[in-house]
Amino acid sequence: MIDYGTERLPGLPEAVTICEVGPRDGLQNESTPVPADVKVEFIERLADAGHTVIETTSMVHPKWVPQLADAEEVLRRLDRRPTVRYPVLVPNQRGLQRALDLGVTDIAVFASATESFAKANLNRTVAESLEMFAPVITQARETGLPVRGYLSMCWGDPWEGAVPAAQVVDVATKLISLGCTELSLGDTIGVATPGRVVALLNALTAARVPVGSIAVHFHDTYGQGLANTLAALQHGVTTVDTSAGGLGGCPYADSATGNLATEDILWQLEGLGIRTGLNLTKLAETSSWLAGHLGRESPSSVVRALRKS
Repeated sequence: MIDYGTERLPGLPEAVTICEVGPRDGLQNESTPVPADVKVEFIERLADAGHTVIETTSMVHPKWVPQLADAEEVLRRLDRRPTVRYPVLVPNQRGLQRALDLGVTDIAVFASATESFAKANLNRTVAESLEMFAPVITQARETGLPVRGYLSMCWGDPWEGAVPAAQVVDVATKLISLGCTELSLGDTIGVATPGRVVALLNALTAARVPVGSIAVHFHDTYGQGLANTLAALQHGVTTVDTSAGGLGGCPYADSATGNLATEDILWQLEGLGIRTGLNLTKLAETSSWLAGHLGRESPSSVVRALRKS
């Protein structure tokens, strides 16, 4: 691959951690079942490409997300590497116990900043969902495990419209107080723009949420994912959630399209001279390989460009 050079911009971090969410968030909305052996190979390929954080699956009931019904099989067959973290999403204490029994060492919970999405996704109010997560987070932390708190609908909700920053801060600080060690801010339907990203990060900083505990998770519905990520990096964020090939969506929000593609953000970061430890060629090959299994072309701009170069 031709080297097109790098040029740093002021105010950016030296290194960024990419949390790869393709195996869980990327695949969960696929209507055609993806075999467990393909999922395992996908995860292995991601690790070979340099990923050190790979969100692997979810312990949600198969009735709600049929694509992840093979969670236990995938975890049993996966050759987990000591240098890679494999977070697993758990919805409740039963899911947590299943994860612990399988040797999972990174836990995630999934909350909502809005009442409408909490009802659609969890069939609970925001307060009731936090009450459900409290013992999960407590038990995981008492076991010595880190807990990532996903917070969805941070900038917009398909039923409620724009989400006030104060509303997001309220739920975010509650997740932190419950014991979450990391907070991933989700632009679930992809409506955020850079100014609103910075406004929310400023509000969280004012509420004494450490920027080092914040990750960002952008969907690229309106093509704003790269710009929003750059704005977050300039604010001090150093963890970004992306999905190989731009896979993803949300089964409970029809307007949620694909996640920001790992390859697209990696092209930007490499051009800015920011270290990630990832191999772009291997990632693009992996996304093309998976796209073949899914029967369609990868939506990632970089993957498509590299295939033509």
